[in-house]
Amino acid sequence: MVYLLIGQDIQAKEIQLQKIKQEFLPKELQDFNSDTLYAKDTALKEIQERLASLPLKNAKRVVVIKDAQSLDDASRDFLGAYCKKAPKELILVLDFEHYDHKNRFIKDLQGCATITRFRETVNPDAFSLARQIESGKADAALRLLNQLLNNGEAPERILGALRFAWERQNMGSKDSRRRLKLLLACDIEIKTGRLKPAYALEKLIVSLCCFAQSPR
Repeated sequence: MVYLLIGQDIQAKEIQLQKIKQEFLPKELQDFNSDTLYAKDTALKEIQERLASLPLKNAKRVVVIKDAQSLDDASRDFLGAYCKKAPKELILVLDFEHYDHKNRFIKDLQGCATITRFRETVNPDAFSLARQIESGKADAALRLLNQLLNNGEAPERILGALRFAWERQNMGSKDSRRRLKLLLACDIEIKTGRLKPAYALEKLIVSLCCFAQSPR
C-alpha cells in the first residue's frame, strides 16, 4: 500500500503519519518495523534494502521517504515501477513538499496510491507565479502578483522571470509564441503608459490563466 502526503503543514502531516503507523503497527513494534529515509541523503541501493526488509513479528512494515521531491532519477524510476506492484506486507509513505501537476513521478503514482493534500505555502517569487499561471489558478496568481509588487519587485523583472520560466519548460512552439505575444503586449502597455504596471500585469495574468485552462 502506498500513501502520498503532499504539502507543507508539517504538524498535520506528522499526525497523519502517526495514524498510518498506528493502523498497521502495534505500538511496541513500531521502532522495529518502521524506517524513515530522507531523499537527499539516501541512494537507490539503501531504498531497495529497506523496502526488501521483512517485518518483525508483525504482518506489516512502514517505510517513510521524506522530501520525496528530491529523489534522484534512478530512485524515481525504481519507485514508479515498484509502487504498482508493492508487496502487501509493505506500507510505503512518500512525503512531498509541493504538488506539481506536471511532475511525471507524482502522476505515475496517483493510480496506485492514497493521496492526502495538506496546506502549501507559496513563496512570493516570479517562478511561483509562473507555476500558478500554468495551473490556471487566476485568484492565487493575482494574490501572488500583489505580494511581489508590494515587496518592491519591478514589473520588468517579473516579466523577465516569467519568460525565463517558460523557456525552461521547453513547451511547444505554438504555446511559446502565444505566451510571448501576450507578454510583449503587456510590456508595451507598461512602457507606453497605456496602463499602469499593476493593471497591465493583472490583465496579462488573467489572459495567461485562461489560456492555460483552454484545450490545447
